[in-house]
Amino acid sequence: MNAILAERTNFTPLANGPDLARALDEANVPTLLAAYVHLSHNTDLLEQFAPHIRPAFSYPPTEIPDELADALRLKLRHLLTTGEGLASSEPSDALVQRIMSVTVGEPVDTEFVDLVNDQCGFRPWIDRSKLPDRPAPKAGFKVLVIGAGMTGMAAATKLREAGYEFVVIEKNPEVGGTWYENRYPGVGVDTPSHFYSFSWEIWPDWQHYHPHGADMQRYMTGVADKYDLRRDIRFNTTVEKLVWDEKSCTWTVTVRRADGQTEDLVVNAVINGHGPVNRPKMPDIPGLSGFKGPVVHTAAYPADLDLKGKRVAVIGTGASSAQLCGAIAPEVAELTVYQRTKHWVLYNPEIAHEVSEGMKWALANIPTFKEWFRFRVYWAAADGLFSNVLKDPAWEGNMLAVSEGNEMTRQYALGYMQQRFADRPDLIEKLTPDFPIFSKRIILDNGWFDALARPNVHLETQGIARILPNGIEAKDGSVFECDVIICATGFNVAQMVGNLVIRGEGGRELGEEWGAEDPRSYLGMCVPGYPNYFHTVGPNSAPNHAAGQNLISEAQVNWIIEALDRITEAGARAFEVEQDAFDAWNRKVDERMPQMIWTHPRANSYYNNSKGRVFLSWPWRLVDFFNATRRPEPGCYRLID
Repeated sequence: MNAILAERTNFTPLANGPDLARALDEANVPTLLAAYVHLSHNTDLLEQFAPHIRPAFSYPPTEIPDELADALRLKLRHLLTTGEGLASSEPSDALVQRIMSVTVGEPVDTEFVDLVNDQCGFRPWIDRSKLPDRPAPKAGFKVLVIGAGMTGMAAATKLREAGYEFVVIEKNPEVGGTWYENRYPGVGVDTPSHFYSFSWEIWPDWQHYHPHGADMQRYMTGVADKYDLRRDIRFNTTVEKLVWDEKSCTWTVTVRRADGQTEDLVVNAVINGHGPVNRPKMPDIPGLSGFKGPVVHTAAYPADLDLKGKRVAVIGTGASSAQLCGAIAPEVAELTVYQRTKHWVLYNPEIAHEVSEGMKWALANIPTFKEWFRFRVYWAAADGLFSNVLKDPAWEGNMLAVSEGNEMTRQYALGYMQQRFADRPDLIEKLTPDFPIFSKRIILDNGWFDALARPNVHLETQGIARILPNGIEAKDGSVFECDVIICATGFNVAQMVGNLVIRGEGGRELGEEWGAEDPRSYLGMCVPGYPNYFHTVGPNSAPNHAAGQNLISEAQVNWIIEALDRITEAGARAFEVEQDAFDAWNRKVDERMPQMIWTHPRANSYYNNSKGRVFLSWPWRLVDFFNATRRPEPGCYRLID
């Protein structure tokens, strides 16, 4: 039974009052259409709307005739206030697929139906607490989770649901991970709010369509409250070392408590959810340590740093810099931004918009509306964009794109830049990249271009020669005297074990095997020689074609618990990926990468290591990752008795 329909068995009509009227007037119309067809199974309006809905970022954009939108509102209002026309069963997969295709303006294949049912909460993939024949986890089998960010919180929620004993070790005093740590002015999320959340906790209360950092942290703490996650989390505690014992098939995990003392915890399995973006990377620039004023990194931004009226230098022009500069430019006396590499910038008019009260009401009260809006956002921000990163072998247009669709997106971004800086050809020249769009992380404009156009802001592209005690000297000899230096220089992503010591079978050490920048794994999680160790958000599992880290985290947690269940079912003690499966998987990834935009001759980003190997990116769609992580494939692993 569809979970939402089950909740509506005793349908209670909504009041036909001003709240509903406002919601119908302000809510996203294609999503209202999806909700109406889902609830009624009436496809007449669906087919009438089909010619008018176009894909995201299309030109001309979607333009729905007023009389058609009004007809939809009338029909949906009648259904919601009377219950008349409400279907008595869940929609078929064929109808779900048709709703998806029409409401995003392009064909959506049947292979997406299971993902949408799960990720939109219509029919969650599995609730292990409700499987009557599932063997209970062995008493005393304990799992340790590193980190209480998005992946760690997902692991905690699903481990408890599955009946596993576990503990989460978190270095900070609160949950949230990235969104607890990153507090610089303007901090926000590229992924739209209504997708960047757990599929089992779809929130109708977002204040913005793209959450500010504080919004995201509020969501995380709200989830921790609702699911009582903190009772299994040890805060202010840092994991330092993991050592595998082959005789007992256990990991001894050395942690350092808040009092500075170390403690050894013996557990059966480890889920490492510390993520790749919690190790700030400071720039290696001569003289930096000798600067007399504050030098800060965006990921460790002091709460009491006052920039009003100050002369500020920002190093870097990636996403963090763009967000920061947009926020601080109006209040600082002078701002010089040092550009190391150019970035493509896309404009989504929703990024700065607050969610209207009517839209919030629709999300909270109209059945299936928030679920269908989540699908719409997923498609526009994730798999609907995948064609941008896949090379078309027949493409002969130019060296700045990899396909016709990718060229269209580039032209969209270029046109936006030229329109914004029509009177600043100097900025257009400085900002226009010479590589395909999506070959490195894009920036969503939320004040970045406004900041660059201000008279108190200067974009320096000459490079930095050295840091002086009172400022920064560029390579052309010019000096910007400043009071504060802010480093928006990203993270040490490639060294995925961070400072952890991880010793597996025979004393082998994972950090040594991966080295500083060449990690490899099976499905971004497992490495032979390290039984019962699961490294989430690992090599080649990042959805770099667009949004979707939340989906990756959920999918990996699902696969890991399935792996633990294989241990339980067999009465074994440990799970280890086979070397042959590991090797075959990495060959598959290596064979795929030449087809992807990230191996374009002009592509160079933190997705690649110094030898050019793309170690970070998942080279398929999110739906492919979802399908690949439903359960461990037979033959890919061995169980240790």
